[in-house]
Amino acid sequence: MAPIPTPDLFGPAATPAAAPTPATARGGASARPLADRLRPRALSEVVGQDHLLGADGVLTRMLRQGSLASLILWGPPGVGKTTLARLLAERTGLHFHQLSAVFSGVADLKRVFEEAAKRRRTGTGTLLFVDEIHRFNRAQQDAFLPVVEEGIVVLIGATTENPSFALNGALLSRCQVLVLRRLDDPALMELVSRAEAATGRGLPLTEEGRAALRAMADGDGRYLLNMAEQLFALPPDQLPLGAAELAALLARRAALYDKDREEHYNLISALHKSLRGSDPDAALYWFARMLTGGEDARYIARRLARFAAEDIGLADPSALTLALSGWEAYERMGSPEGELALAEVVIHLATAPKSNAVYRAFGAAMAAARATGSLMPPAHILNAPTKLMKEIGYGAGYEYDHEAPEAFSGQNYFPDGMTRAQFYRPSGRGQERAIAERLAAWARLRAERGQ
Repeated sequence: MAPIPTPDLFGPAATPAAAPTPATARGGASARPLADRLRPRALSEVVGQDHLLGADGVLTRMLRQGSLASLILWGPPGVGKTTLARLLAERTGLHFHQLSAVFSGVADLKRVFEEAAKRRRTGTGTLLFVDEIHRFNRAQQDAFLPVVEEGIVVLIGATTENPSFALNGALLSRCQVLVLRRLDDPALMELVSRAEAATGRGLPLTEEGRAALRAMADGDGRYLLNMAEQLFALPPDQLPLGAAELAALLARRAALYDKDREEHYNLISALHKSLRGSDPDAALYWFARMLTGGEDARYIARRLARFAAEDIGLADPSALTLALSGWEAYERMGSPEGELALAEVVIHLATAPKSNAVYRAFGAAMAAARATGSLMPPAHILNAPTKLMKEIGYGAGYEYDHEAPEAFSGQNYFPDGMTRAQFYRPSGRGQERAIAERLAAWARLRAERGQ
């Protein structure tokens, strides 16, 4: 961790900035975007991140202890990652240098590191903020290791991607990951109030319209302020807009979804677990979220078929048939008509009795197959198409089950030298209840016949 040179950690630097003044009073400030004009000037002005900046927050404790670790700030767009890094540099007296991983390479990093080393020799530390740090490849990320370890820079990287997948382990071991939350409704309300105070006028919205504006922002403070700026540009005599009028005027923020990144896996996990938890309403919601995010419905159909086999199995054998039928219906009809067939599958799977007995049985059988190697089947269940095979005992003693009492011979079908195992244990739910009863009856017959 880098030492903080400021002796009074909660002195003037921590004092909240003065209340915002209208843009016209700032001498040309109105030319700057509203989101930039309202950027917090002190840590106390940052909204929505009390778990980091509250009285017992992680960053508050770091500042109180007089040291700042290298950090990875992980969170969605528009929650204040860049602003937070800049304010931490001001608060700790470190020189702030910002890079974007999209536009920078190893040469840029080398130059920044050399400048930081020179600055360090004069007694000034450097806080290097790297936006979209996940865009650097593994070799570029390795370039940070020695300068972070030696304290030449305090690194703060910002990413919207899960650091566990986007950053290499060596870099993560030298940084502390802090999760920034999407802005909740109270935080968005605070930003709207600040925007109205800064411009000296209220938004031309009804209460319903204000709620709709916050919903359209979807937790992104920057997007909220950009939409508010468009509303402030309307004529002063604009009648208040309701939710419908607002939706016609402004574009809703696109939902965060990337078909090959973490959000993709988060939502399919949510769908799968909602189905497993027998909650059709939640399952339909996550199904709809994936579709509106642009997910390929064929991918969802494949996962629904997998779920039918894994989590329902023989408790409702029709589940897999229906899942495959829904998949085929989508292939024939396409979108959006075929999506209704998949919605039917979602509801059926969510409301079906659940059993993972087949899934567990298959896993146990695979483990046994790997452990037992190449054991031969017992001779009595081998076919004997040649004279030699008959002479050496193939097929000898085999009992034809259809001719046995109750069509059950109870013979051993496991390899010689392998103890009989029970892989499949039906759950007793749905149709597996009848299967369990049959298996129990056969087990009693097997015991009676000494097999």
